[in-house]
Amino acid sequence: MKTKLTFLALASLSALFNPSHAAVSADEAKALGTTLTEFGAIKAGNKEGTIPEYTGGQTKAPADFKPNSGYWADPFKGEKPLYRIDGKNFAQHSDKLSESQKHLLKTYPDYYIDVYPTHRSAAYPDSVLKATVRNASTCNAGKDYFSVDVACRGGMPFAIPKNGYEVMWNLTLRYSVATDITTQHGVSWLVDANGNKTVVSDQFTRTERPYYQLDQKDRDPNMILRTYSVAKAPARISGQMTMLTDYLDMDAKPRRAYNYSPGQRRVKLAPEFAYDTPVAQLGGVTLFDELFLFSGKMDRFDFKLVGRKEMLIPYNNYKFYDECKGAQQFTGQHLNPACERWELHRVWVVESTLKPGQRHAYAKRTYFIDEDGSGAGMFDAFDKNGELYRGMFQKTIQLYDQQTPYSGKTVTYDFSKRMLLLIGDVADGGYMVSPKNLPETDMSAEAIVGRETVR
Repeated sequence: MKTKLTFLALASLSALFNPSHAAVSADEAKALGTTLTEFGAIKAGNKEGTIPEYTGGQTKAPADFKPNSGYWADPFKGEKPLYRIDGKNFAQHSDKLSESQKHLLKTYPDYYIDVYPTHRSAAYPDSVLKATVRNASTCNAGKDYFSVDVACRGGMPFAIPKNGYEVMWNLTLRYSVATDITTQHGVSWLVDANGNKTVVSDQFTRTERPYYQLDQKDRDPNMILRTYSVAKAPARISGQMTMLTDYLDMDAKPRRAYNYSPGQRRVKLAPEFAYDTPVAQLGGVTLFDELFLFSGKMDRFDFKLVGRKEMLIPYNNYKFYDECKGAQQFTGQHLNPACERWELHRVWVVESTLKPGQRHAYAKRTYFIDEDGSGAGMFDAFDKNGELYRGMFQKTIQLYDQQTPYSGKTVTYDFSKRMLLLIGDVADGGYMVSPKNLPETDMSAEAIVGRETVR
């Protein structure tokens, strides 16, 4: 009881001294669970019938699903594409395509987009839905959206977002399994301008979201994400460890990052692992603030909510996770389109524009984020001359036995260098959901190095 009262007192003091942005009214929140889903998406389908009504998501496993195998059988296997978009007809569909998608279709004659029937498969535990509804009328953001109340834990913070910052916080705090997801061999591929394919890293990875670990009493309640990786290959980086931890109040507790180099044999803080610092282990083709589509503090850009729009986004990519492996995932300088699945979904469109006086590799990014909160989506990034620089696609599946969407594989195109980066391919062992969390004593950077580097 004393701990609970102290927690509430701290939350009250935080609200008193930090200027906040109010949640929606109780009347507005009544739409949740009626015309809107509990997480704020429009429940009804579109008038054309190409986007169906939301009916609870994909919670039933197909007959060929093998629990604890690390792979999720495709519940939509056998479906045929409704139509194909290629370089000859993409103009007819341009209002549903991002600039990156159009660039790929214009640049590569053999690239195409197969559009499949739309399945609103995202599903969540009842506890998460109830907490999300609660948060709609009680959750506040403070410090110019650099923080979110600790009391919001357990649910998405802004089911009825009023601006771009709230959409981005929903992306940052989206639900994933309350325990951890690990991969023994998470492989990242780099494809260069000549189509040469190179494995730039093979890593043990572990990702947890303490924001949803309400029963884990030894966790800092301000912690929202912790992820680390230990390199197994190539030999030049074998044993190297990188760890990132993010917090709800990004002013009071900025990102805590660590790096371990076997050559130096010591763990060091790595404050540079943020913003537009390129991730060296991944060929420099992606930045630290675009891990998971977006990652980190929103202080260098203005985030404007443009609204909702129907777009073709990567969705239900079970084939890409399970069947497409190794070099077969690529054709020339782009992803093998036969491995991809695209569906029509309503997305939140957010434009992020670099603030005057701030520095970043990009001048603008336009995000397209699934309204069902799955994490599926993409962005276009533009340089200071307004030219398309990069495009990123986050591929998502529904873990139906866990009632959680999962985004483990991402694809980034660097159009300026004609390069492609694929993160999250699994060589063997699959994507394993941990039965329970490790105690906090086992999650320090030093403990991780000692444990994982001797595997």
